[in-house]
Amino acid sequence: MVKTLYTELPHAFYQQLQQIKLLVCDVDGVFSDGRIYLGNQGEELKAFHTRDGYGVKALVNAGIEVAVITGRRSAIVKDRMTSLKVSHIIQGEENKADALAELIASLGLSREQVAAIGDDMPDTGMYTHSAVNIAVKDAHPQVIAQANWVTTLPGGFGAVREVCDTLLQANDKLQGILGASV
Repeated sequence: MVKTLYTELPHAFYQQLQQIKLLVCDVDGVFSDGRIYLGNQGEELKAFHTRDGYGVKALVNAGIEVAVITGRRSAIVKDRMTSLKVSHIIQGEENKADALAELIASLGLSREQVAAIGDDMPDTGMYTHSAVNIAVKDAHPQVIAQANWVTTLPGGFGAVREVCDTLLQANDKLQGILGASV
């Protein structure tokens, strides 16, 4: 077992994390707590955790690509992910497996170089194209059953940061992360 900042992981699995070149994330329920706030004028609000943002920026700065694939379309998501320097923002995509397959092909990656994190059944399609299948702590039970890693933190409350920190630690890049929280 290898001790990470958050938990212990099997040695072979930890070594697998060293091969990851792309982290693909769902948004609602992963970056947020899954709730969508709607105002009387039709405005939509979501809450994002700054620690998750810091982790994503650190991962990108360390040379690991980050992508989001979400079934909903939202200007909030585009703005947030753009501010985090996420290069691949795929919205309004119900077939996440096909979207991820296209992204992997365009980047010239293999399944072994991909990690995917989700919280609900539509996200499990991504697991067919990723070697590291991650569920947030409060994911749907069927998603947890298909994951080979369950975070210790729930979606919207640092789960993305946990994954980013662990990937950085596995790649010996955790100590050098600097920058502002966003």
